[in-house]
Amino acid sequence: MSLDLIQVSITPPRGSRPLFRELSLSVPAGDVVTIMGPSGVGKSTLLDMLGGHLPHGFKASGRVSLNDRDVTRLPAEARQIGILFQDPLMFPHLSVGDNLAFGLARHVRGGSARRGAVEAALEQAGLAGLYERDPATLSGGQRTRAALMRAMLAEPLALLLDEPFSKLDTELRAEIRLFVFGHIRARGIPVLMVTHDESDAAVAGGAIVTL
Repeated sequence: MSLDLIQVSITPPRGSRPLFRELSLSVPAGDVVTIMGPSGVGKSTLLDMLGGHLPHGFKASGRVSLNDRDVTRLPAEARQIGILFQDPLMFPHLSVGDNLAFGLARHVRGGSARRGAVEAALEQAGLAGLYERDPATLSGGQRTRAALMRAMLAEPLALLLDEPFSKLDTELRAEIRLFVFGHIRARGIPVLMVTHDESDAAVAGGAIVTL
């Protein structure tokens, strides 16, 4: 199992030159490979391309393979690649539990089964009893943990991390980092992370690629 990028390149709208040099890499299952580089080089745009959300006007070349399946031209919902953003986006009109239920895999059917899966995920995240809570009342660390569990409930085969710890203070950042990486390794899926923080990369423990 692995996430493989083969000669991937992205050119911006009205641009004649790619954002970064042609990129080829392999992310083994259970590993976190870190992408670093200056602002504006295209790190987040690369994640958009991998997840199937490349903005209009950008042009991508190369191939993306997940577990030996070419997903390059598949729509986002068919790729089975999850993403955790810098801002742990939560639907404000839904409770914490209903936010997590939104990410549930389709095969989890029936109200009791769905509720049970979400309650179990909340407990794993240290958020037991917060199913009915307004997401606006959660702390930054709680929101990040909830967003990770929502992503995991979709049962992705790979995960993309886009600066997921950047808005947390130093002490909380260390705690949430260990929580996120621990769950990723337990699931044994390949992960590609974008960050500006070298300590994120050091804790992740995988290869570091500079764009």
